[in-house]
Amino acid sequence: MKTKPTRKRNLEGRPAAFDAVNEGTLASRRAHGGKTIYGARVGILMLDTYFPRVPGDVGNATTWPFPVLFKVVRGASPQRANAEREGWIIDAFVEAGKELVGEGADGLTTSCGFLSLYQVELAAQCGVPVAASSLMQVPFVERFLPPGQRVGVITANTEILGAEHLEAAGASPDTPVVGAQEMRNAWPPSHIPIDDPKWDMAAAEADILGAGEKLVSRNPEVGAVVLECTNMPPFARALSEHLRLPVYDIYSFICWFHAGLAPRDFGHPGSALREFRER
Repeated sequence: MKTKPTRKRNLEGRPAAFDAVNEGTLASRRAHGGKTIYGARVGILMLDTYFPRVPGDVGNATTWPFPVLFKVVRGASPQRANAEREGWIIDAFVEAGKELVGEGADGLTTSCGFLSLYQVELAAQCGVPVAASSLMQVPFVERFLPPGQRVGVITANTEILGAEHLEAAGASPDTPVVGAQEMRNAWPPSHIPIDDPKWDMAAAEADILGAGEKLVSRNPEVGAVVLECTNMPPFARALSEHLRLPVYDIYSFICWFHAGLAPRDFGHPGSALREFRER
């Protein structure tokens, strides 16, 4: 009668073949530390606001298809940061950015397109990649377009957005711009009274569509639109369908940004087992 061959085992009772297979991969079971919070690679520096932030807004956690970290820069209201440009605010943003990096963020963004002015200082002081403003997409997207076409910008407020904001983002200072506040219905949301923080979303969408119509009628060479304001992504799809043009915003920008911070692992056979490491 034939006997079933026995499998060789090591001193710990595991099949010897286990060691042979795993001899080169045991190191891949190691996990490396270096920060407090894991799995959230993007940190978002938030202005201190009180108006509604619906899904699609940079400040609504459900907007993002990946975990993010938030840090509110207390006292840095849109008025104080953008209109009055109080000098202490950039230092407060840098400090908050460093805190996010210390907690686990491997890249930073902000909750306002006007903060392109902080791009250089944040990147220099925080030590990680920074995508401060949706406006940084303007020169990038313009390279996609056929000759003779340009990117146009819809901003929350043309009384604030100037050539310096565009130049800080790498965009041409003569980029076509229209302000949603010109529609005089629902923009900017920072003007919503603090004691009654309600926002008419239908009026807000109508303003964005109207601003888009004005942008292309004034500048027929516009072949794509970038939304400066981080409150505008909820209306990007409607605007794109209305104008029949590509529309880019902070959502498209940060999804692209995140893809570089945490590239997708497509698994076998292209990827081998590796150690756990985020920094």
